[in-house]
Amino acid sequence: MLKPLTFAVPKGRILDEALPLMAHAGVVPEAEFHDKKSRALSFACEGDEFGDMRLIRVRAFDVATFVAHGAAQVGIVGSDVVEEFAYSDLYAPVDLDIGHCRLSVAEPVGQESGNGSASHLRVASKYPNLTRKHFEKLGIQAEVVKLNGAMELAPGLGLASRIVDLVSTGKTLKDNGLVETSQILQISARLIVNRAALKTDERVGALVERFRALVAQAKAA
Repeated sequence: MLKPLTFAVPKGRILDEALPLMAHAGVVPEAEFHDKKSRALSFACEGDEFGDMRLIRVRAFDVATFVAHGAAQVGIVGSDVVEEFAYSDLYAPVDLDIGHCRLSVAEPVGQESGNGSASHLRVASKYPNLTRKHFEKLGIQAEVVKLNGAMELAPGLGLASRIVDLVSTGKTLKDNGLVETSQILQISARLIVNRAALKTDERVGALVERFRALVAQAKAA
């Protein structure tokens, strides 16, 4: 008997864009999933096309962790998370072409100094690995102050000279007196799977092919 299939999704904007695509793929959560008052994190899925399937709703970074360690077999998460963690047991076979944004460096307006001759910078970000790699390519050692939110406050309070964060429209930066000075990575949502599960559970492969076909169909329309 096959064990239940667990599909991990992130809270927030990516999930809102992913739900219609998931529905077309046959991944339809029970009604409680849409109840804003519910504090539940695990939900049954309607239908039995993929057998016993459950949906778990967690933080984006945790989606990657659950899938990489096999606690969930399939998930959806931004490519920023895939690149930041680079788990060897994580495979991202489908670019879902949703959740578009970018990972960028930002500084206070009027204080843009470029990198100049700096050899060391303090940067606030929740992406320490991607941040260090970016500045290493520029010959700069980045001391990363790990923050999980309110990144925009860091320069004004002297915590860091600049930040590395996700940018969509740039309005949040502008509202907090910051300006985007360079882009590190273009981001979109990816379907991710556990490598071992892909080899041993044909339902995982079927989901990959279903999502791949839907993305191709959307692009051709």
